[in-house]
Amino acid sequence: MSNSKINTIPLPLVRTNQWTIFISVILTWVTGQYWLLLIPLISGLSGLLFDFHPIIKFAKLFLKKKPSSYPQEDKGQQNFNQTIAVTCLSLAFIGALVGWNVLFYVFSIMVALASLIAINGFCIGCYIHFQWNQYKYRKSLR
Repeated sequence: MSNSKINTIPLPLVRTNQWTIFISVILTWVTGQYWLLLIPLISGLSGLLFDFHPIIKFAKLFLKKKPSSYPQEDKGQQNFNQTIAVTCLSLAFIGALVGWNVLFYVFSIMVALASLIAINGFCIGCYIHFQWNQYKYRKSLR
């Protein structure tokens, strides 16, 4: 039974990551300190490349119950979502570094909105992932 939970992440940890992305982008807009985007960016990259997500590991220290007692999110789905977030954060950061404000604002707005919408219960990345899988399935039937 414990093997079924290996590929899941407790929802409060996912929410912490979403809030970190959202707050980092807002603080970047307010302060003009573009390096703040590196907090969720480096953490997300670390999670994708090394399966070590510092924000989630830190937040796990504050769980009051066993991680398995919380609602769970699929780790594969979260990795897909994290890939989208890391891509948007990277392009926003690059835009900020080279002074391409349109690139910075387009991708920082996209990732901030996606994280805020996810916090409120609708996962845009999940929808994209579902549609992509539907497309691949329909294509395989041909």
